[in-house]
Amino acid sequence: MGDEMARKDIEAGLETRHELGDAFDAELVAGFADRIEKTVQERVGTTAAARTLAERNESRTSVFQFVLGAGSAVAGIPISITLGVTDNLGALVISWVGLVGVNVAHALRTRKSR
Repeated sequence: MGDEMARKDIEAGLETRHELGDAFDAELVAGFADRIEKTVQERVGTTAAARTLAERNESRTSVFQFVLGAGSAVAGIPISITLGVTDNLGALVISWVGLVGVNVAHALRTRKSR
């Protein structure tokens, strides 16, 4: 719709030029230039805002991935001590597989969203 409106504006401007003659060429050109500049600034602003948002989200995801990994390692220490002392090797392996699985699942999910 915006392109159709701009086209109509251009056609109206050209029609006005034909009606008024060459005396108003400078004003018509300045008006077109202002509209073009405004459109370019809007598009660049939208692109820059999207890029900033994507960078911020990527940074947050990286921090969360680090915290998740560190938290898993910290949680694994008491689990390993408790299950290791009580000779529950099967439960120890299952616990660590679960901790690693959560980290891998999160890493794969964030990689797909990029």
